[in-house]
Amino acid sequence: MADDQVVRLLEELRDLAREQAARQQHVLSVQEQMVANQNQAIANQREAVDAQRKALRRLRPVLAGILGLIVVILLIMLWLVIRMAAPYLWRH
Repeated sequence: MADDQVVRLLEELRDLAREQAARQQHVLSVQEQMVANQNQAIANQREAVDAQRKALRRLRPVLAGILGLIVVILLIMLWLVIRMAAPYLWRH
């Protein structure tokens, strides 16, 4: 093999190694950005969960009041139905 061919092959190998190193560096930077994005997404999810918990703590008393009102209304309706139906139920 001629010296020129050896030099060209070595230069080509050097260039390929440089390109591969550049690609690997790019992949590494992309992976680092992905990790940073995932960490930010986790932080955002934690904030959302905390906000939902706070909202639920505020909403519980309201829901309990509404449920209590529904129970009272149903009891009143049951009392009215029994009062209206009583003459027919105990008729001889």
